[in-house]
Amino acid sequence: MIFEDTDMSYEEFWRPLTAVCEAGEAKAVTRLVMETLYGLTYADLLCGRMQTLPEAPLRNVLSRLLQNEPVQYVLGQADFCGRTFRVGPGVLIPRPETEELCRWIIGSTQGGARILDIGTGSGCIACTLAAEIAGSRLSAWDVSETALATTADNARRLGVEVNVMRMDALHPTPPAGPAWNTIVSNPPYICQQERAEMRPNVVDYEPEEALFVSDADPLLFYRAIAAYAAKALVPGGRLYFEINPLYAKPLQDMLRQAGFGKAEIREDQFGKQRFISVCKQEKNQ
Repeated sequence: MIFEDTDMSYEEFWRPLTAVCEAGEAKAVTRLVMETLYGLTYADLLCGRMQTLPEAPLRNVLSRLLQNEPVQYVLGQADFCGRTFRVGPGVLIPRPETEELCRWIIGSTQGGARILDIGTGSGCIACTLAAEIAGSRLSAWDVSETALATTADNARRLGVEVNVMRMDALHPTPPAGPAWNTIVSNPPYICQQERAEMRPNVVDYEPEEALFVSDADPLLFYRAIAAYAAKALVPGGRLYFEINPLYAKPLQDMLRQAGFGKAEIREDQFGKQRFISVCKQEKNQ
C-alpha cells in the first residue's frame, strides 16, 4: 500500500485498519500503539498530538498491521497478569484466558512449591507464578530455543528466578522420582480442522508448533504430559491444563485412566470449558 507524505491523524491511522478488523478493534489497536510507542493518551489523540509525531515510523507500523501482523509482535511486547512480557516471532502471544489459569493456580498453591511449566513459550505462566507464589521454585520447559531465550529474558527483566530447560514434552526425560508439587501446561490443542475458523494474524504469524495438533490425536500432548506427571508429581500434587473445550470429556476420561483423582473443570470468561485440574492420589487412597 502506497501512502502520501502527509501528517497522520488518529482517524487516518485507525480507519485503514478496518480492512483487516472491525472499527472498534482498529481504534483499540491504534490507542495501544500510540500509548506504548509514544506515551500518548486517548485525550492526546483527540487533541491532535499524534500529528506531531515522525511520520515514517507510523507508516511502517500501519503497513505491518495491514498485513495482519499481530500488534504484540509489532510492539515487541504483551501484557499479562499486570506485567509486560517481551514477545516476538517464534513465541506464542500470551492470552487473557491464560491469566485465569494462573489465578487459579495462585489461589490454590502454597508457598514454597516446586512448579514446572511445560511448553513455556514467552514464560508468562512461569514468571507470573514465580512472582506471585512466595518461595516457589519454578522450572520451565520448551522444545524451542527461541521460547527458552525469551522466557529467560522475561524472567531477568521481571526480577524472578526461573530455571529454563530444553525438553520435548512428548519425550521428557523420565523422572528419578516425585519432584514437583505442581505441573502446568498450555500445550498445542487446536486441531487442524479448526484452522479455517481462525484469524490470519494468528495462523500466518504465530508458531504453528505451539498452536496445532493432529486431528487424528487431539490429546497427544495431554497424554504424554499426564504420563510424566503421574510419576513426577508428589502425592497430592496437582496437574493443571489449559484445554480445547471440544475435548473436555475425552480428556477427563484419559486423566482418570492415568490414575488421577476426580477432575475439576473451570470455564473461561466466555463460558467455555477451558481449564482442568487433577490431583495425584495419595498412596493410601
